[in-house]
Amino acid sequence: MRDDARLETIAVHSGMNGVTEGGHHVPPIDLSTTFPLPDVETGGDAYENLATGGDLLPGQSAVYQRLWQPGVARFEDGLAALEGSEAAVAFASGMAALSACLIATVVAGKPHIVALRPLYGGTDHVLETGLLGTTVTWVTVDEVAAAIRPDTGLVILESPANPTLELVDIRRVVEAAQGVPVLVDNTFATPVLQRPLELGATLSLHSATKYLGGHGDAMGGVIATNRDWTTRLRQVRALTGGVLHPLAAYLLHRGLRTLPVRVRAQQETAGDLARRLGAHPAVARVLYPGLPGQDPNGLIGSQSAGAGSLIALELAGGYAAAAKFTESCELITHAVSLGGIDSLVQHPASLTHRPVAEHARPGAGIVRLSIGLEHVEDLFADLTTALDAALLVAESARELHPHSA
Repeated sequence: MRDDARLETIAVHSGMNGVTEGGHHVPPIDLSTTFPLPDVETGGDAYENLATGGDLLPGQSAVYQRLWQPGVARFEDGLAALEGSEAAVAFASGMAALSACLIATVVAGKPHIVALRPLYGGTDHVLETGLLGTTVTWVTVDEVAAAIRPDTGLVILESPANPTLELVDIRRVVEAAQGVPVLVDNTFATPVLQRPLELGATLSLHSATKYLGGHGDAMGGVIATNRDWTTRLRQVRALTGGVLHPLAAYLLHRGLRTLPVRVRAQQETAGDLARRLGAHPAVARVLYPGLPGQDPNGLIGSQSAGAGSLIALELAGGYAAAAKFTESCELITHAVSLGGIDSLVQHPASLTHRPVAEHARPGAGIVRLSIGLEHVEDLFADLTTALDAALLVAESARELHPHSA
């Protein structure tokens, strides 16, 4: 593949080294949990190298699936190529990937984390509880610099943020971090729309379960980063066992090959829906970065290539209307997760963000839509029916409590 290949070509061909040479057209699935050792000495050397985060050397045994696996390595190579990173490290889930980063900072003697809300609820929860030995200072962009301490190991942000889709200026956060590594959760944007490392971040994290896989049938997490962090994260993975399964690696790598086409098609539909849904009387506000006034810093075009395919709706009837809306969708599935080929709806405050501190939790009237590949008119019809049902709930509540507003 040429060095100047475009993103679509990189997506199709990255991570495929050695496949055709081995007589295959698509990557084979190797489920081996253990690999033969040529002799005691070289086997021991291979184990030590891989268990401490090293690369598999030419002619060296992979020893054990927890240490290295060919399909996982192909997925990692593919994602690194898309992110423009030196390497990537894959894990059994997005939370396993985040946990490895936190463990690495604690081991390095820098357990303090500076974090910007909103974040994915699981990330918020593990930081707030200090379960992995970290402490956290919650900040806004303007407060990052003042929060940095000698023991600060990471600054963590998500852009677009989950679930309100606010955009965070990554370059500005990197500058304020004063050399402290910045971790960006890039799950919502994907490398098709945003490449955080090119903006100065050190780690770009994905819940690969979402857009990278794209079909809701494989769970995984992956971090694109530099060689130093790659070694640190591989060692944590080898010793804690958060390894990605070979079958999941195969499915996630396959997902990368259609990622640009899917993300752009889903984004086009989401933008159309976002512009139309605000006219419905049940909707108090549409949260979508591509709408006028919702990108005040002009980050779309300078930081990201688009607004993505997630939409948040704030319903006028609060929790009751939000619950009725999610229950009334028929084509759109009421379920957690996002980024798949089929559209999903969920109520964040009751599900993914339930563990978040009450003052930082999304509003009770907010629902989040992940827009899939269905026809826009079919989705609009389903959403309109659900909004009509939500409006009846809101109007009933106003009749029962006319002065509540």
